[in-house]
Amino acid sequence: MSELYKKIITEAMAAQRADVETIKKKRGTKFTLADAEPYVNAVKKMTVAPGQSAAVIDLHKTSVISHFNALKGLTKTIRPEDDPFVEHYQTPVVLEILCDEDPKFKKSLGTFVTQVGKSEALIGRESARRYAGFYGPTCVVDFALIPGSSSNIVNQILKKTDIPADHKKTILAAKSWGMNTSYGIGEVFATRIEEGDTLADASKKEVKQVQEIYKNPVKAQAELMDGAGHTSFDVRKYMDEYRRLITPAVKAAVDDGVHYGNIVTIPAYCVGDIAHHIAQSTFNMCKDDVIMATIDAVTGVMEKTLDAGVDKLKSEFEILSLATGASACATEYILELDGFNAPMIVDLLTKRFHNFVQLKPTRGAAAELHNCDFMDMIYRGWKILDRARRAKAGSDSKLTPKVVGCEIDLSPIDENEVLMNPQWYAYPACAITVRMSALMRLSDYPCLLTSEPVTATMMTNIIALHKDWAAAPVRACKDCAAACLVDFRHQYCEYKDAV
Repeated sequence: MSELYKKIITEAMAAQRADVETIKKKRGTKFTLADAEPYVNAVKKMTVAPGQSAAVIDLHKTSVISHFNALKGLTKTIRPEDDPFVEHYQTPVVLEILCDEDPKFKKSLGTFVTQVGKSEALIGRESARRYAGFYGPTCVVDFALIPGSSSNIVNQILKKTDIPADHKKTILAAKSWGMNTSYGIGEVFATRIEEGDTLADASKKEVKQVQEIYKNPVKAQAELMDGAGHTSFDVRKYMDEYRRLITPAVKAAVDDGVHYGNIVTIPAYCVGDIAHHIAQSTFNMCKDDVIMATIDAVTGVMEKTLDAGVDKLKSEFEILSLATGASACATEYILELDGFNAPMIVDLLTKRFHNFVQLKPTRGAAAELHNCDFMDMIYRGWKILDRARRAKAGSDSKLTPKVVGCEIDLSPIDENEVLMNPQWYAYPACAITVRMSALMRLSDYPCLLTSEPVTATMMTNIIALHKDWAAAPVRACKDCAAACLVDFRHQYCEYKDAV
């Protein structure tokens, strides 16, 4: 299997390197869509290995190419305020294609919308909890079933919806990894409360908004963008063109027996590098040498660790565990170079969250999502690194953190000239928080540390080996950092009850 594993690693790291090398070259300059071509070219080189579904791989590749071409036909650049949404237009389109192709699925989706209308008490309660910060820092668009997430709430509703199990899984997947529209449950409720509505009226309006994103997903997404003041391109024309280009790949996936839960998710997760990870906001952020060095060094740790460990891996799932474990450990290691660690940062960001709720009661539903990603990542890295430090203790032996039996190679950090010379970037005699402060910037945007292009590419390869298994959302305990270290919310998680 090592040839298959090498293929998966090569494709994933090609996607990551396309992003990182482009950003290194273009940081501080003006972004144009042409800057995303290296990523598109990396995706085009994805191949189908024996045992993989060609329809699954093609769904990924076609979505990226379709997204790129649809955007190119509408604009030359995208302003930072609009770039987070570029990966939210695909699932609405695909949901509508599936409804047109399969009347039974369309009927199930309608039944679910009706059940949403019967769930005002549930939706009102969960919206009130998010608005008040009841759960602590939580990710409303989480790909797992954590408390406060849209997936968690959708799962609770689906448990009471009388439709086929596979349709339930598809609807759940569509609002997790699939990101069906840009809407995070609870946003209308919070806004209306602050505008003076009663709790009852706010709950009713929230229910109508949730129903709309499933009744008319494309129309709902366009209207959400109208409300957000989107100006970079015509989102309706984009979704029309994307539909024209992606439809053959969706139909081929249906004909190949790919689970609908995968069909609604794969097209969305893989397109974010175009005008989001490779984008003006990223070029601006990475003008900072320490931020750029951090992304580059963590990428190096992932790459060297995967290459060295490939022959020890026992399954395709271990490849993903090793990739994400290596990046988590690398990020925590950089944090510890300045005397910080995950428990300290989780405590800090959790306290900040509770103040932020009071300062900004109408904060965007997704405001703290990347803080949560970051905390979960460094918490995992801390546990890995802590075991290694205990094993090393006071000896002269090398620090050797391990994931799935493979050693994590931290040398790209130790050998990074910028990270090893923080005195170049602060008052030289007191440069003791330089690396940590760069990581705090990245805590708002850790997409290339976690890393999204790597996980998206690996997940497509894994799904291609298991096309009839709905991969999203994650049906396991996510080990949420805030819940494990500060807040008490485990009893509100839905992972054991996932439909």
